[in-house]
Amino acid sequence: MVGKLLPILEYPNATLMRPSVPVDMGSLDQFQELIEDMIYTMYYHEGVGLAAPQVGQRYRIFIIDQRPINGNQKTDPWVFINPKIEPVNDNRVLRPEGCLSFPGLLAEVARAEFVKVTALNRKGEEFTMDASHHHLFSVALQHEYDHLEGTLLSDLAKGKDRLAIKKWAASKS
Repeated sequence: MVGKLLPILEYPNATLMRPSVPVDMGSLDQFQELIEDMIYTMYYHEGVGLAAPQVGQRYRIFIIDQRPINGNQKTDPWVFINPKIEPVNDNRVLRPEGCLSFPGLLAEVARAEFVKVTALNRKGEEFTMDASHHHLFSVALQHEYDHLEGTLLSDLAKGKDRLAIKKWAASKS
């Protein structure tokens, strides 16, 4: 795999809390190296997904590893550029989530049970995926999309998980 390791920003870095800007499709070629570097960085850190803001780039790009979703078959990760997400139904579920920007922490987050996403791939082609078949994929889509909006695990966690995040952040100061 070609790519270089990018530093992952950790909470409370202000870049993580700002909404991202859309990718201009006329300049898509200039993002190919960033995408390769994000893929390399995600695999290096054994993540399931990674959003551009997590590596200091405020663009609406995220990637998701297919292996946990497709039975560990070796495949290229999905690339989502300028994504839009919508719930498939009104159900919400509470599940534990981790995040590379909050290393070592897990927090329970309430999310839409299933979503579908419409985005552009790295060639600029539009596609739509329905995540109703897999909970982990649905959570990963919502989690990475939240990064593009500047919404973090610290914003969504409740109760003891929110306190644990505050304590963790205070220990880093």
